[in-house]
Amino acid sequence: MRKLAPATGFAVALMASMSWSQQADAQGAACGFRGSLDEAYCDENRDMVADVPREASRLRDPSTLVFAYTPVEDPALYASQFRPLLDYLTTCTGKRTVYFQVTSNAAQVEAMRSGRLHIAGFSTGPTAFAVNLAGAVPFAIKGGPEAFESYRVAMIVRADSPFQTLADLKGRRVAHTSATSNSGNLAPRAFFPGLGLTPDTDYRVVYSGGHDRSVMGVNAGDYDAAPVASDVYNRMIARGQVRRENFRVIWESDPFPTSSFALSHDLRPELAQRIRQCFYDYRFPEAMRRDLGGNDRFWPATYAEQWAPVRAVADAVNAPYNRAAFDAESRRELEAEQRRNQQRQQQQQAPAAPRVQ
Repeated sequence: MRKLAPATGFAVALMASMSWSQQADAQGAACGFRGSLDEAYCDENRDMVADVPREASRLRDPSTLVFAYTPVEDPALYASQFRPLLDYLTTCTGKRTVYFQVTSNAAQVEAMRSGRLHIAGFSTGPTAFAVNLAGAVPFAIKGGPEAFESYRVAMIVRADSPFQTLADLKGRRVAHTSATSNSGNLAPRAFFPGLGLTPDTDYRVVYSGGHDRSVMGVNAGDYDAAPVASDVYNRMIARGQVRRENFRVIWESDPFPTSSFALSHDLRPELAQRIRQCFYDYRFPEAMRRDLGGNDRFWPATYAEQWAPVRAVADAVNAPYNRAAFDAESRRELEAEQRRNQQRQQQQQAPAAPRVQ
Protein backbone atom coordinates (compact mmCIF):
# COMPACT_ATOMS: atom_id res chain seq x y z
CA MET A 1 0.00 0.00 0.00
CA ARG A 2 1.42 3.37 -1.01
CA LYS A 3 0.99 6.29 1.38
CA LEU A 4 0.77 9.82 0.01
CA ALA A 5 2.41 12.77 1.69
CA PRO A 6 0.27 14.33 4.44
CA ALA A 7 -1.74 17.49 3.86
CA THR A 8 -0.72 20.12 6.41
CA GLY A 9 -2.56 23.15 7.72
CA PHE A 10 -0.48 25.46 5.53
CA ALA A 11 -1.37 23.41 2.47
CA VAL A 12 -5.04 23.59 3.41
CA ALA A 13 -4.92 27.36 3.64
CA LEU A 14 -3.24 27.58 0.25
CA MET A 15 -5.62 25.12 -1.43
CA ALA A 16 -8.69 26.76 0.08
CA SER A 17 -7.65 30.20 -1.21
CA MET A 18 -7.58 28.72 -4.71
CA SER A 19 -10.20 26.02 -5.04
CA TRP A 20 -13.13 27.76 -3.37
CA SER A 21 -12.96 30.56 -5.93
CA GLN A 22 -12.01 28.44 -8.93
CA GLN A 23 -14.55 25.63 -8.63
CA ALA A 24 -17.82 26.57 -10.33
CA ASP A 25 -21.07 24.69 -10.54
CA ALA A 26 -21.36 23.27 -14.05
CA GLN A 27 -25.07 22.71 -13.43
CA GLY A 28 -25.47 26.41 -12.66
CA ALA A 29 -28.96 27.79 -13.11
CA ALA A 30 -30.24 24.33 -14.02
CA CYS A 31 -30.05 23.37 -10.35
CA GLY A 32 -33.53 23.65 -8.88
CA PHE A 33 -32.66 22.81 -5.27
CA ARG A 34 -29.49 22.78 -3.17
CA GLY A 35 -30.70 22.83 0.40
CA SER A 36 -27.65 23.34 2.64
CA LEU A 37 -25.18 22.35 -0.07
CA ASP A 38 -22.54 24.69 -1.48
CA GLU A 39 -23.24 26.24 -4.89
CA ALA A 40 -20.96 23.67 -6.53
CA TYR A 41 -23.57 20.93 -5.91
CA CYS A 42 -27.23 20.13 -6.51
CA ASP A 43 -29.74 18.14 -4.46
CA GLU A 44 -32.64 17.70 -6.83
CA ASN A 45 -33.78 14.48 -5.14
CA ARG A 46 -33.64 16.19 -1.72
CA ASP A 47 -31.73 13.45 0.06
CA MET A 48 -29.44 16.10 1.64
CA VAL A 49 -26.30 15.02 -0.29
CA ALA A 50 -24.87 16.07 -3.66
CA ASP A 51 -26.43 14.53 -6.74
CA VAL A 52 -24.36 12.61 -9.27
CA PRO A 53 -23.42 15.08 -12.04
CA ARG A 54 -25.68 14.92 -15.09
CA GLU A 55 -22.86 15.46 -17.57
CA ALA A 56 -20.86 12.34 -18.39
CA SER A 57 -17.75 14.51 -18.77
CA ARG A 58 -17.86 15.32 -15.05
CA LEU A 59 -17.93 11.70 -13.89
CA ARG A 60 -14.62 10.31 -12.65
CA ASP A 61 -13.19 6.82 -12.97
CA PRO A 62 -9.69 7.14 -11.46
CA SER A 63 -7.09 4.43 -11.99
CA THR A 64 -6.00 4.84 -8.35
CA LEU A 65 -8.41 5.33 -5.46
CA VAL A 66 -7.29 7.60 -2.61
CA PHE A 67 -8.56 7.03 0.96
CA ALA A 68 -8.12 9.11 4.12
CA TYR A 69 -9.37 8.67 7.67
CA THR A 70 -10.28 11.38 10.17
CA PRO A 71 -7.32 12.74 12.18
CA VAL A 72 -9.36 12.52 15.41
CA GLU A 73 -6.33 10.83 16.99
CA ASP A 74 -2.68 10.57 15.89
CA PRO A 75 -2.99 10.45 12.05
CA ALA A 76 0.00 8.12 11.76
CA LEU A 77 -1.91 5.37 13.58
CA TYR A 78 -4.44 4.88 10.82
CA ALA A 79 -2.11 4.20 7.91
CA SER A 80 -1.27 0.79 9.37
CA GLN A 81 -4.70 0.12 10.91
CA PHE A 82 -6.49 0.49 7.58
CA ARG A 83 -3.89 -1.27 5.46
CA PRO A 84 -5.88 -4.57 5.35
CA LEU A 85 -8.95 -2.68 4.12
CA LEU A 86 -7.04 -0.86 1.40
CA ASP A 87 -5.37 -4.06 0.22
CA TYR A 88 -8.83 -5.65 0.05
CA LEU A 89 -10.27 -2.67 -1.87
CA THR A 90 -7.44 -2.94 -4.39
CA THR A 91 -8.48 -6.52 -5.08
CA CYS A 92 -12.24 -5.97 -4.82
CA THR A 93 -12.42 -2.89 -7.07
CA GLY A 94 -9.56 -3.78 -9.38
CA LYS A 95 -8.06 -0.35 -8.67
CA ARG A 96 -4.95 0.38 -6.63
CA THR A 97 -6.05 2.01 -3.37
CA VAL A 98 -3.65 4.22 -1.41
CA TYR A 99 -3.73 5.99 1.95
CA PHE A 100 -3.55 9.80 2.17
CA GLN A 101 -2.54 11.06 5.60
CA VAL A 102 -4.25 14.28 6.67
CA THR A 103 -3.35 16.32 9.74
CA SER A 104 -6.61 18.24 10.17
CA ASN A 105 -10.31 17.98 9.44
CA ALA A 106 -10.04 20.99 7.13
CA ALA A 107 -7.32 19.27 5.10
CA GLN A 108 -9.51 16.20 4.67
CA VAL A 109 -12.60 18.14 3.58
CA GLU A 110 -10.59 20.27 1.16
CA ALA A 111 -8.91 17.20 -0.32
CA MET A 112 -12.31 15.77 -1.27
CA ARG A 113 -13.57 19.13 -2.47
CA SER A 114 -10.57 19.52 -4.78
CA GLY A 115 -10.93 16.02 -6.22
CA ARG A 116 -7.80 14.51 -4.67
CA LEU A 117 -9.72 12.21 -2.33
CA HIS A 118 -12.24 9.57 -3.42
CA ILE A 119 -13.15 7.66 -0.24
CA ALA A 120 -12.89 8.94 3.33
CA GLY A 121 -13.80 8.28 6.92
CA PHE A 122 -14.95 11.62 8.36
CA SER A 123 -15.52 12.15 12.08
CA THR A 124 -19.06 12.87 13.20
CA GLY A 125 -19.14 16.69 13.12
CA PRO A 126 -16.92 17.24 10.07
CA THR A 127 -19.10 14.77 8.14
CA ALA A 128 -21.60 17.62 7.77
CA PHE A 129 -18.93 19.96 6.40
CA ALA A 130 -17.83 17.25 3.97
CA VAL A 131 -21.43 16.77 2.78
CA ASN A 132 -22.27 20.45 2.42
CA LEU A 133 -18.97 21.76 1.08
CA ALA A 134 -17.10 18.85 -0.53
CA GLY A 135 -19.72 16.68 -2.21
CA ALA A 136 -19.20 13.77 0.17
CA VAL A 137 -21.87 11.06 0.19
CA PRO A 138 -21.83 9.02 3.43
CA PHE A 139 -22.75 5.38 2.86
CA ALA A 140 -21.43 3.36 5.81
CA ILE A 141 -20.60 3.28 9.52
CA LYS A 142 -18.36 0.66 11.12
CA GLY A 143 -20.02 -1.68 13.60
CA GLY A 144 -20.43 -5.19 14.96
CA PRO A 145 -22.66 -8.17 14.16
CA GLU A 146 -25.82 -6.58 15.61
CA ALA A 147 -25.66 -2.88 14.70
CA PHE A 148 -23.44 0.00 13.68
CA GLU A 149 -21.22 1.62 16.29
CA SER A 150 -22.30 4.67 18.22
CA TYR A 151 -20.57 6.78 20.82
CA ARG A 152 -21.54 9.05 23.68
CA VAL A 153 -20.20 12.38 24.81
CA ALA A 154 -18.42 11.62 28.08
CA MET A 155 -17.36 14.31 30.54
CA ILE A 156 -14.18 12.98 32.10
CA VAL A 157 -12.28 14.18 35.16
CA ARG A 158 -9.33 12.75 37.04
CA ALA A 159 -10.30 10.02 39.49
CA ASP A 160 -8.45 11.83 42.29
CA SER A 161 -10.26 15.13 41.65
CA PRO A 162 -13.12 16.42 43.84
CA PHE A 163 -15.52 16.76 40.88
CA GLN A 164 -18.58 14.51 41.08
CA THR A 165 -21.20 16.39 39.03
CA LEU A 166 -21.27 18.93 36.22
CA ALA A 167 -22.11 21.67 38.71
CA ASP A 168 -18.76 21.06 40.42
CA LEU A 169 -16.97 22.36 37.32
CA LYS A 170 -18.11 25.96 37.71
CA GLY A 171 -15.12 28.27 37.63
CA ARG A 172 -12.86 25.53 36.30
CA ARG A 173 -10.75 25.00 33.18
CA VAL A 174 -12.44 22.57 30.75
CA ALA A 175 -11.00 21.36 27.44
CA HIS A 176 -13.21 21.30 24.36
CA THR A 177 -11.63 19.78 21.25
CA SER A 178 -12.44 22.19 18.39
CA ALA A 179 -15.20 24.65 17.62
CA THR A 180 -16.93 22.44 15.03
CA SER A 181 -16.60 19.08 16.79
CA ASN A 182 -19.96 17.50 17.61
CA SER A 183 -18.93 15.65 20.76
CA GLY A 184 -16.04 17.91 21.70
CA ASN A 185 -17.90 21.23 21.55
CA LEU A 186 -21.34 21.55 19.93
CA ALA A 187 -23.13 18.82 21.92
CA PRO A 188 -21.80 20.13 25.27
CA ARG A 189 -22.95 23.63 24.33
CA ALA A 190 -26.38 22.25 23.41
CA PHE A 191 -26.82 20.01 26.47
CA PHE A 192 -24.96 21.58 29.40
CA PRO A 193 -26.97 24.83 29.85
CA GLY A 194 -30.11 22.75 30.49
CA LEU A 195 -28.14 20.88 33.13
CA GLY A 196 -27.06 24.08 34.89
CA LEU A 197 -23.61 24.50 33.37
CA THR A 198 -23.03 27.01 30.55
CA PRO A 199 -19.70 26.85 28.69
CA ASP A 200 -17.73 30.15 28.60
CA THR A 201 -19.98 31.49 31.37
CA ASP A 202 -19.71 28.91 34.12
CA TYR A 203 -16.30 27.56 33.11
CA ARG A 204 -13.39 28.57 30.94
CA VAL A 205 -13.28 26.75 27.57
CA VAL A 206 -9.81 25.85 26.26
CA TYR A 207 -9.59 24.22 22.83
CA SER A 208 -7.19 21.29 22.99
CA GLY A 209 -7.12 20.46 19.27
CA GLY A 210 -8.37 16.88 19.54
CA HIS A 211 -10.06 14.23 21.67
CA ASP A 212 -6.77 12.47 22.37
CA ARG A 213 -5.20 15.76 23.48
CA SER A 214 -8.15 16.43 25.78
CA VAL A 215 -7.83 12.99 27.38
CA MET A 216 -4.07 13.34 27.81
CA GLY A 217 -4.50 16.88 29.15
CA VAL A 218 -6.95 15.77 31.85
CA ASN A 219 -4.67 12.87 32.69
CA ALA A 220 -1.73 15.26 33.12
CA GLY A 221 -3.72 17.77 35.15
CA ASP A 222 -3.62 20.48 32.46
CA TYR A 223 -7.43 20.59 32.39
CA ASP A 224 -9.94 19.96 35.14
CA ALA A 225 -12.32 18.14 32.80
CA ALA A 226 -13.11 17.47 29.15
CA PRO A 227 -16.11 16.34 27.10
CA VAL A 228 -14.76 13.68 24.72
CA ALA A 229 -16.04 11.01 22.35
CA SER A 230 -16.39 7.80 24.34
CA ASP A 231 -15.07 5.63 21.48
CA VAL A 232 -11.81 7.58 21.29
CA TYR A 233 -11.47 7.50 25.08
CA ASN A 234 -12.04 3.73 25.18
CA ARG A 235 -9.58 3.07 22.33
CA MET A 236 -6.88 5.04 24.15
CA ILE A 237 -7.45 2.89 27.23
CA ALA A 238 -7.37 -0.32 25.17
CA ARG A 239 -4.05 0.74 23.59
CA GLY A 240 -2.54 1.47 27.00
CA GLN A 241 -2.11 5.21 26.37
CA VAL A 242 -4.01 5.98 29.59
CA ARG A 243 -5.46 3.90 32.43
CA ARG A 244 -9.20 3.81 33.10
CA GLU A 245 -8.67 3.90 36.85
CA ASN A 246 -7.10 7.36 36.48
CA PHE A 247 -10.42 8.84 35.32
CA ARG A 248 -14.03 9.23 36.35
CA VAL A 249 -16.93 9.86 33.94
CA ILE A 250 -19.37 12.25 35.60
CA TRP A 251 -21.86 12.60 32.71
CA GLU A 252 -22.73 10.86 29.42
CA SER A 253 -25.03 11.80 26.55
CA ASP A 254 -27.38 9.68 24.48
CA PRO A 255 -25.63 7.96 21.55
CA PHE A 256 -24.46 9.57 18.30
CA PRO A 257 -23.19 7.90 15.11
CA THR A 258 -19.44 7.46 14.86
CA SER A 259 -17.31 8.32 11.83
CA SER A 260 -18.99 8.11 8.45
CA PHE A 261 -17.41 6.46 5.43
CA ALA A 262 -18.17 8.51 2.36
CA LEU A 263 -17.61 8.62 -1.39
CA SER A 264 -17.04 11.59 -3.64
CA HIS A 265 -20.35 12.36 -5.37
CA ASP A 266 -18.83 12.49 -8.86
CA LEU A 267 -17.46 8.96 -9.13
CA ARG A 268 -18.86 6.93 -12.01
CA PRO A 269 -22.05 5.33 -10.57
CA GLU A 270 -20.92 1.79 -11.39
CA LEU A 271 -17.64 2.39 -9.55
CA ALA A 272 -19.41 4.00 -6.59
CA GLN A 273 -21.75 1.04 -6.26
CA ARG A 274 -18.86 -1.41 -6.49
CA ILE A 275 -17.02 0.42 -3.69
CA ARG A 276 -20.13 0.40 -1.50
CA GLN A 277 -20.63 -3.33 -1.98
CA CYS A 278 -16.96 -4.01 -1.28
CA PHE A 279 -17.33 -2.21 2.06
CA TYR A 280 -20.53 -4.06 2.98
CA ASP A 281 -19.01 -7.46 2.16
CA TYR A 282 -15.76 -6.86 4.06
CA ARG A 283 -15.06 -8.46 7.45
CA PHE A 284 -12.25 -6.99 9.52
CA PRO A 285 -9.22 -9.18 10.28
CA GLU A 286 -8.37 -9.74 13.95
CA ALA A 287 -5.81 -6.94 14.26
CA MET A 288 -8.17 -4.42 12.67
CA ARG A 289 -11.03 -5.52 14.96
CA ARG A 290 -8.78 -5.00 17.96
CA ASP A 291 -7.62 -1.56 16.78
CA LEU A 292 -11.17 -0.41 16.00
CA GLY A 293 -12.86 -1.30 19.26
CA GLY A 294 -14.13 -4.77 18.38
CA ASN A 295 -16.00 -3.67 15.25
CA ASP A 296 -15.85 -6.19 12.42
CA ARG A 297 -17.86 -4.80 9.49
CA PHE A 298 -19.48 -1.81 7.79
CA TRP A 299 -23.21 -1.08 8.02
CA PRO A 300 -25.19 0.89 5.41
CA ALA A 301 -25.97 4.44 6.49
CA THR A 302 -27.35 7.68 5.08
CA TYR A 303 -26.66 11.27 6.01
CA ALA A 304 -30.37 12.15 6.11
CA GLU A 305 -31.20 9.49 8.70
CA GLN A 306 -28.14 8.72 10.83
CA TRP A 307 -26.89 12.32 11.05
CA ALA A 308 -30.26 13.81 12.05
CA PRO A 309 -29.27 14.09 15.77
CA VAL A 310 -25.98 15.74 14.81
CA ARG A 311 -27.77 18.36 12.70
CA ALA A 312 -30.25 18.90 15.55
CA VAL A 313 -27.39 19.71 17.95
CA ALA A 314 -25.90 22.18 15.46
CA ASP A 315 -29.29 23.84 14.99
CA ALA A 316 -29.76 24.09 18.76
CA VAL A 317 -26.56 26.12 19.16
CA ASN A 318 -26.91 28.04 15.87
CA ALA A 319 -23.77 26.48 14.40
CA PRO A 320 -24.47 25.86 10.70
CA TYR A 321 -22.11 23.67 8.71
CA ASN A 322 -21.43 26.31 6.07
CA ARG A 323 -18.44 27.84 4.36
CA ALA A 324 -18.05 30.69 6.88
CA ALA A 325 -17.86 28.21 9.78
CA PHE A 326 -15.48 26.00 7.82
CA ASP A 327 -13.16 28.92 7.03
CA ALA A 328 -13.13 29.95 10.69
CA GLU A 329 -12.32 26.39 11.78
CA SER A 330 -9.57 26.16 9.12
CA ARG A 331 -7.95 29.28 10.53
CA ARG A 332 -8.12 27.90 14.07
CA GLU A 333 -6.59 24.59 12.98
CA LEU A 334 -3.81 26.41 11.10
CA GLU A 335 -3.02 28.64 14.10
CA ALA A 336 -3.00 25.62 16.43
CA GLU A 337 -0.62 23.76 14.12
CA GLN A 338 1.69 26.77 13.95
CA ARG A 339 1.76 26.95 17.75
CA ARG A 340 2.58 23.24 18.01
CA ASN A 341 5.38 23.64 15.44
CA GLN A 342 6.81 26.57 17.39
CA GLN A 343 6.71 24.56 20.61
CA ARG A 344 8.51 21.65 18.91
CA GLN A 345 11.18 24.01 17.56
CA GLN A 346 11.67 25.57 20.97
CA GLN A 347 12.04 22.13 22.53
CA GLN A 348 14.58 21.10 19.90
CA GLN A 349 16.57 24.31 20.36
CA ALA A 350 16.54 24.19 24.16
CA PRO A 351 20.03 23.48 25.59
CA ALA A 352 20.54 20.00 26.93
CA ALA A 353 20.65 19.60 30.69
CA PRO A 354 24.21 19.33 32.03
CA ARG A 355 25.41 15.82 32.69
CA VAL A 356 25.85 14.87 36.32
CA GLN A 357 29.40 13.65 36.97
